[in-house]
Amino acid sequence: MEIVVAQTREQIHFCKDIIFAFRTELEEATYQDLIMHMITNESYKLAYLPNHDNTKAAAFIGYRSMHMLLHGNMIYVDDLYTDPAYRGGGFAGKLLNYVVGMAAHAGIKTIHLDSGYDLHDAHRLYLNNGYVLACNHFARKV
Repeated sequence: MEIVVAQTREQIHFCKDIIFAFRTELEEATYQDLIMHMITNESYKLAYLPNHDNTKAAAFIGYRSMHMLLHGNMIYVDDLYTDPAYRGGGFAGKLLNYVVGMAAHAGIKTIHLDSGYDLHDAHRLYLNNGYVLACNHFARKV
C-alpha cells in the first residue's frame, strides 16, 4: 500500500469518510474548498493510505511545515486518523514515519502534534514512535 499526497478535489473526496469521522464540525458543502485553500496557501499536506480494495482512504495525516522562534523549522501534525476497521494494521505508524522522512529530507529537526487528554491509544502510538510529552497546550475561545 502506497501513501498518496492529495493534490486534487477528487483525492480529497476519496478521504471524505475518514475526514468527517474525525473532524465532525466540517461542512460537506465547503470542506474541499477549505482543504484546497490550506494546501495552496498554508503549506498543509494531506497524505493518506487507501484501504485494501482501494475504494476509500483507511487512514490520513494532515501536516504542515512552519517556522517558529522557539523551534525553528518544524512540522506540525494537524490530523491523524485511522478508520476503526483498519486500526492495528500499522496505518498510523506508516503515516507518522512518512512525515519523519519528509522532515529529514527537508532538514527539519522536530515534529510536533497535540493530542486530547483521553486519547490513550493515540498517546501509546506517539510514545512508541519516539514522541515525548513536551508541554501542555492551552487554548481560549474568543
